Amino acid sequence: MTESAAAQTVSLFPDHFLRTSADYILSQQQPDGMIPWFLGHHADPWDHVEAAMGLSIAGEWGAAERAYHWLADNQLEDGSWWAAYKDGAVHNRERRETNFVAYVATGVWQHYLISSNRVFLDALWPTVEAAIEFVLRLQTEEGEIHWAVDGDGAPMKDALVTGCSSVYKSLECAVLIAQALGKARPAWQQGRRRLGEALRSKPYRFDRTWESKARFSMDWFYPVLTGVFNGSEARARLGARWDEFMVAGLGCRCVSDEPWVTVAESCELTMALVAAGEKKRAAKLYRGLHRWADSDGGYWTGYVYPDQAIWPEEKTTWTVGAMLLAADALADLTPASTLFTSVSQALEPAQDAEGIHHLHGFELAGGQG
Repeated sequence: MTESAAAQTVSLFPDHFLRTSADYILSQQQPDGMIPWFLGHHADPWDHVEAAMGLSIAGEWGAAERAYHWLADNQLEDGSWWAAYKDGAVHNRERRETNFVAYVATGVWQHYLISSNRVFLDALWPTVEAAIEFVLRLQTEEGEIHWAVDGDGAPMKDALVTGCSSVYKSLECAVLIAQALGKARPAWQQGRRRLGEALRSKPYRFDRTWESKARFSMDWFYPVLTGVFNGSEARARLGARWDEFMVAGLGCRCVSDEPWVTVAESCELTMALVAAGEKKRAAKLYRGLHRWADSDGGYWTGYVYPDQAIWPEEKTTWTVGAMLLAADALADLTPASTLFTSVSQALEPAQDAEGIHHLHGFELAGGQG
């Protein structure tokens, strides 16, 4: 951590934040490495990875690696995972979601950036490769990726903006893993480029068979968080619906029409703001989130402000993981601090030229809200 970054931590989060946050996730992790939402609840592959990334940031590398090896041990032959697991068994066999499956690449790459553990990267490569191949088999000619397959493996033919945006970042990380291991995967680069084009210019390919998900804040900021939009386009996107989703002094609504702010979405919006060059606004939002911390290091999931009530009364491991990821993005705690706030220049320039001129750390005039 740089001296300037160390100075920032004083005001960004409380003393012992990293230790207590890590201890909370560790207290919920199962002996086999699985990280459920909380004790007695299920785990899903995406949130499991989010919590594991928090462990990597906090220096609990062994525990994080056990989490990734749990994924490797439970991966299906086609490269996917079921929607949920509990008590050492499959908990939900109804579907296998593409953004859940792809996210292992993001977590593995983040852990490698932090740990420099080449043995770990080599060991997880077959898991990442199989997961990404599964996901790309579900990409359509228009570029979007079907959100899931059903219990029998048949594609569930529609796409989600948030889910595809998450896959977009995971494909970036997968390409970088392949490059680090000296493995050419041009089809992955092509798949990512086509997915980005669909997200940027083909809105009609999303939410075709159900009600629009635009009321969810993640549809608003995830394309910024994951590098689909950068620079002025990212700032314009965040500015366009800021008043719909932000509650001054509290955080980000989960959905625009409900009086409920959630900590994880607020953390992810924090990182999206950093990615868009609005670091002061991001820091102000993030500092206020520590009011939702409990004495055991966990963070409450959300708050219904008309009732002044915490709801649900759950402290999810993935919420703590999101708190740690946002802290890293703001304070440069690890070598992976820019994972969600920039697009890697190691990608082929022709593939993502629009994402390379990223304004990391630049603060907009007036961006103090």
